[in-house]
Amino acid sequence: MSTASSWERYCQYLLRDEALGFSLDVSRMHFDESLFSELAGDIERAWADLRALEGGEIANPDEGRQVGHYWLRTPSLAPGDLGEWVERVRGEINDFAAKVHSAEISAPNGNAFRHVLLVGIGGSALGPQLLADALRKANNPVDLHFLDNTDPAGIQRTLTELGDGLKETLVIVTSKSGGTPETRNGMLETEAAYAAHDLDLPKYAVAITSPSEKSTLFQKAKEDGWLAIFEMADWIGGRTSVMSAVGLLPARLIGIDTDAMLSGASAMDALTRVEDAKANPAMLLALMWHSAGGGKGGKDMVILPYCDRLALFGKYLQQLVMESLGKELDLHGNTVNQGIAVYGNKGSTDQHAYIQQLRDGLNNFFAVFVEVQDDGFAGEPLIVADGGITSGDFLQGFLRGTRDALAGNDRESITVSFDQLNGCTLGALIALFERAVSFYASLVEINAYHQPGVEAGKKAAGKFLDGVLAVSDVLKSAGGGAMSASDIHQQLGDLGDSFSVEAVYHAASHLAASRPGAFSIARGASPDADYFAAIS
Repeated sequence: MSTASSWERYCQYLLRDEALGFSLDVSRMHFDESLFSELAGDIERAWADLRALEGGEIANPDEGRQVGHYWLRTPSLAPGDLGEWVERVRGEINDFAAKVHSAEISAPNGNAFRHVLLVGIGGSALGPQLLADALRKANNPVDLHFLDNTDPAGIQRTLTELGDGLKETLVIVTSKSGGTPETRNGMLETEAAYAAHDLDLPKYAVAITSPSEKSTLFQKAKEDGWLAIFEMADWIGGRTSVMSAVGLLPARLIGIDTDAMLSGASAMDALTRVEDAKANPAMLLALMWHSAGGGKGGKDMVILPYCDRLALFGKYLQQLVMESLGKELDLHGNTVNQGIAVYGNKGSTDQHAYIQQLRDGLNNFFAVFVEVQDDGFAGEPLIVADGGITSGDFLQGFLRGTRDALAGNDRESITVSFDQLNGCTLGALIALFERAVSFYASLVEINAYHQPGVEAGKKAAGKFLDGVLAVSDVLKSAGGGAMSASDIHQQLGDLGDSFSVEAVYHAASHLAASRPGAFSIARGASPDADYFAAIS
C-alpha cells in the first residue's frame, strides 16, 4: 500500500466524534468497499436485532430473559417501570456512598471506612478492577481490594495484608444467586477472618444480589442484618454488569465519577444506534472483526492500549468477547464453533514481549491499538531527552512506529483513540465494545448472551468435588492401608462409572497435598505405582 493510498484510505475511513473526543481508524484493515454491500442483509438484521434488544424482547431464550444493560445508562429507554428501578438503585448507591464518605455510615470502632474488600468472580470483579485501575485518584482515602478466586493462598494473602485494617474495611459480596462457589468461598473465608479479629461481619458487609427468595446471598444478608442490599436484575449479565450496582457501588466508594461514566456510555450508545454502517463505530468495528476472520473468527484480536491505566482492558475484553462469541451452535442449531480469541496487554511495555512475533511470525491476528492523546503532562511537559522530547512523545512514537511496522509486513490493525481518559471516555470505550460484540453476534447469527460452556465447566467441577469426598471416604475406610488409584476406583461403586481412574488419581493427589496431616502419598515409578493412605 503506497503512502498516498494509505493517506486517502485514512481520510476515507476515519470515523470521528468531536463531542466525545473519539475516533476510530480502520484504514489499516484489508477490506474494500464491497464488504458493506456483501453483508448488507446481515447488517440490516443486526439493526433489527438491536431495536428488538433495546425494546425488551427476550434476547436469551435459553434462560427466558431480556438483556438490558443499555438501559442502565439510559433508563428512559427501558420498557415498563424498569427505568424507575434503574434510577432507584442508582440513587441508593449514590446515597450509601455519600454516607460512607461523610462517616454517617462508619466502622463499628467509630472511624470512617478506609478500605473496601470486594468478593466476586468474573464480571463481578473484572469490571470493578478495570474501573479502579483506570480511574482511581492518587491518595484516595478509600482503597479497593479483591477476592476474585477460590485460591486459598490468594485469599489469605489479601486478608493478611489488610490485617488490623479489617476493622475499617467495608466488604462487598457480589453474586446474583449466592450460589457461585468462588464467591461463596471468599465470603466464608472473609467471615472467618473477621471472626478471628473478634469482628462481626454483618456490621461491615453489603450484598449485591438478586432480591429473590432463591438467592442464598439475599437471604443471608437479610437474616443476618447486613448494612445494605443492592439489587441485581436477571436481565443484567455478569460480563455486561459494570454499569450496574456491580461496578457503580465500588467505583463510587473509591471516588470515581460514575455519573460521567454512565453519560459517556449513553453517548456512545447513541452513536451506535445510527443505522449507517460507515458512520456507526460499533458496527464498523464488528465488520472489521468479520472481515479479518472471514466471519469465522479466523484471526485473534490483540489489544494494545498505550496507556498504563488501561492495562486491564485486554483482560476485561477477554471475558466480554470470548464468553459472548465463543459458541458451538448458531441460532439455527448448526455447529459453527464461533469465537474470537483475545489477548494483549499494554504498549509500549509489552510490545517488547510479543511484537517480534506479531510482525514476523504467524499472521493469525489483527491488532487493536487504544490511544489516549493527552499524555498527562499537558502544559508542563516532562523533558526526558535533548531537543524537548517528552516521555509522552516516546509513547506516541512507539504506537505509531509499531502500527507502521505491522502494516509494512501486511499485518492488519485498528486504532481506537480518545483525547483523554476519564469517567466519560472510559464509559464510552466499554460501551463501544459491548455494542460491537452484539453486532458481530448478529452478523454471524449466534446468541451472545448465554454461556453453555461455562455451565458445562461448573457441572464438571461439581462432579470432581463429589469425587474428592468419595475418595476421602474410601481412604478413611481402609484404616490406613495404602491404595493405588485403581484400588480406590474399584471401591467407588456406581460413582466409578462416571469418575475415571485418572480423576481418582488427581483427587487423591489433591487430598495428600492439601491435607498433609490427614492423607499421604508414596510415589512409585509412575502414577499407577503411587499409593495413597489416610493418616490415622
